[in-house]
Amino acid sequence: MMDGMTEPSDVPTKQTPPAGGPDVPDWEKRFRAPRLSLPEWAFDAPHRALFVSNATGTYELYAWDRETGGQRQVTDRANGTTDGVLSPDGEWIWWFADTDGDEFGVWMRQPFAGGADEPAVPGLAPSYPAGLAVGRDGTTVVGRSTEEEGTTLHVVRPGQEPVEIYRHRESAGVGDLSHDGTLVAIEHTEHGDATHAALRVVRLADAAGASGAPPVTQVAELDDTKGGTQPLGLAVLGFAPVDGDTRLLVGHQRRGRWEPMVWDVASGVETDLDLDLPGDVSAEWYPDGSGLLVVHSFEARSDLWRYDLATRRLSRVDTPTGSVSDATARPDGEVEYLWSSAATPPEVRSTSGAVVLDPPGMRAPGSVAVEDVWVEGPGGRVHALVHRPAGVAGPLPTVFDIHGGPTWHYSDAFAAGPAAWVDHGYAVVRVNYRGSTGYGREWTDALRHRVGLIELEDIAAVREWAVSSGLADPERLVLAGGSWGGYLTLLGLGTQPDAWAVGIADVPVADYVTAYHDQMEALRPLDRTLFGGSPEEVPERWAASNPLSYVDAVRAPVYIAAGVNDPRCPIRQVENYVDRLAARGAVHEVYRYEAGHGSLVVEERIKQLRQEIEFAARHLATVSGTRPDGG
Repeated sequence: MMDGMTEPSDVPTKQTPPAGGPDVPDWEKRFRAPRLSLPEWAFDAPHRALFVSNATGTYELYAWDRETGGQRQVTDRANGTTDGVLSPDGEWIWWFADTDGDEFGVWMRQPFAGGADEPAVPGLAPSYPAGLAVGRDGTTVVGRSTEEEGTTLHVVRPGQEPVEIYRHRESAGVGDLSHDGTLVAIEHTEHGDATHAALRVVRLADAAGASGAPPVTQVAELDDTKGGTQPLGLAVLGFAPVDGDTRLLVGHQRRGRWEPMVWDVASGVETDLDLDLPGDVSAEWYPDGSGLLVVHSFEARSDLWRYDLATRRLSRVDTPTGSVSDATARPDGEVEYLWSSAATPPEVRSTSGAVVLDPPGMRAPGSVAVEDVWVEGPGGRVHALVHRPAGVAGPLPTVFDIHGGPTWHYSDAFAAGPAAWVDHGYAVVRVNYRGSTGYGREWTDALRHRVGLIELEDIAAVREWAVSSGLADPERLVLAGGSWGGYLTLLGLGTQPDAWAVGIADVPVADYVTAYHDQMEALRPLDRTLFGGSPEEVPERWAASNPLSYVDAVRAPVYIAAGVNDPRCPIRQVENYVDRLAARGAVHEVYRYEAGHGSLVVEERIKQLRQEIEFAARHLATVSGTRPDGG
């Protein structure tokens, strides 16, 4: 083992979490407290629901009969399960079975009332998933992605073999299946731009593949990537929930942001909703098809509205200030939603005022409210969210927590990780750099060719504000993130070596060229879009954005955690980076664990964060002479 390198023991054991007694710190309780997703209900059996919970210490699927109140655990796997779908009749629970988080597997199904698991589509070989739509008559459309075939979509009818209805090398996916099971909406990127999808709607043959007839006929195509100075993306939000209704709810970017419109795929008529709301807007149908439940996101907060299609009137659905991470309209018109804020743990709420589903056991302790900061950056104003310990003056040791995606954003929502750092005396700054969603199309689409370097320019601008404002101690700055945030962490440590005292990268891209060749097939088109070509076609761009290119310039101690089964940020490219650190005796720790792109086991998450906090405290102490947490 090289000098400066330690390797904490590899973990992954599934165990029942300890009770939240007085000796358990608040930061651990926030992870261990039972969490719930918003229950998904069956359209034709709305009393039956499916949700995800960590009640056993691992995130698994649960069935819930709302009439009887009965609940049962559906899945029980060492590394957890979160991908599940309830059939419209409420009779079946579909769930995706991969191997230890590698995301490569098959769909299984289990009766809602309980029973043995069985292969949901026996005729389809294992693959990466590319969408799933389960119809009311049992017709199902399954999306698959493999190295050999690219993306393929298959229609499966009860008692029949799967029939392929779509194939392309570029990325694509199942958008939705119409209410009567006759139409399929497909999101595809055949034009070669994986960040801006086009839409195609096809009609299924009465008997797929019978008598040599084609299994589908094309009904309509919608493509906003052509004809303008900049390509625009489209997204399927869902068919109208009415038999014979050919209206499709679509997300578009024609006015510089995401917003919905209604597209009648039979007539071709597009109905612009023209919603007078700033920021990004999404929507889903009310169950009777008369209106839309609108989810509005603006400046890291979100709220809900109802849009009446007949009167074209928008009315507010009352929710507290914070973030709505999921919402659904019930058949009785009530709206249920999953809400939280930085200070308040998640709650499944209803506009009726009733408690929708109350998790068992202890409640997660709250945390500090978030502060908004706007900083002038090289590409425009950068929004950052700041968590600071209550009653503590700066300058403070500060964690720059960088989000993944990159097409995602931090919001005023509860997160146990930042709250843990705050409990240990750190300020936490979360930057919504260029590439983040929620700030308009141009902000999200800025990541082209100078991949990674653009985001780091915005992070540097916020870092300068944090130091000059007196919040952050310039000698005790931690750059940290997971996935794309882990990539930016390693790239930042190499391109801004004097700016950071410690780096913490979870499941990162560390050697981008090797990652491209090893990662799951569906991600390669996205990378080619961002860079303008493959590593062989534009090697200079890949080299300029590759953390491995700058590894010899890294001065800060580095902590890296990586899942050995990760298909998104594969382990070989992480090992390449670690080997380079070790070869020159750079101070680092690497932790490998038996999972994929992150862990669904609560105790594993706690162990990793504990190691990261201890690593930062240990190395910042050598800078300041005192530990950030006062130890």
